[in-house]
Amino acid sequence: MPADPSPGFAGEPVAPGAGSRRRGADPARRASETSAVEVRRSARRSRTVSAYREGDRTIVLIPARMSEVEERRWVSVMLDKLAAQENRHVPGDTELAERAERLSAQYFEGRARPASVRWVTNQNTRWGSCTPAEGSIRLSHRLQGMPEYVVDYVLVHELAHLLVPGHGPRFWRLLDAYPRTERARGYLEGVVAAARLPHLPAARGE
Repeated sequence: MPADPSPGFAGEPVAPGAGSRRRGADPARRASETSAVEVRRSARRSRTVSAYREGDRTIVLIPARMSEVEERRWVSVMLDKLAAQENRHVPGDTELAERAERLSAQYFEGRARPASVRWVTNQNTRWGSCTPAEGSIRLSHRLQGMPEYVVDYVLVHELAHLLVPGHGPRFWRLLDAYPRTERARGYLEGVVAAARLPHLPAARGE
């Protein structure tokens, strides 16, 4: 599964001054505040995005130029990133194989049966890969620490390749069975887009 590129971040300035907007005029801002998320745009912040916890709120800091569509996507990405950092668990190969078995049973009636599922460190342009003839699935170590639904999506993607090798319509129909496909793809696209910035988005303290 290639690491598909896609765009990413967004928000709104909080401090008064050049480049800031008034609170209350932005529906996305009001929606964020009701869910204990505060998005702060800054004209001085040109490329980086960061997030941190402040009491019972999450503060997301973004460049002022980001669109509202990008804002919504990157708020989701940064919330997932913080949650993953706070509750990080990296399954070993055995647990990964057990998860693949459960996912196959749940979404493919157990028809996708990998002979092996393991982490690898030599996949920097793909999130996962599959060799149907051998029944082997490999996941990039870059997925470690990401939200479980993202890892599960990549597993489901590669399990589907055991049933359909290519990326034709039949393959994508199989992927439709996984309910968080679009969200997981959006998360991975955001990670790829962030990697293209001069500085990666990070949580405070990293």
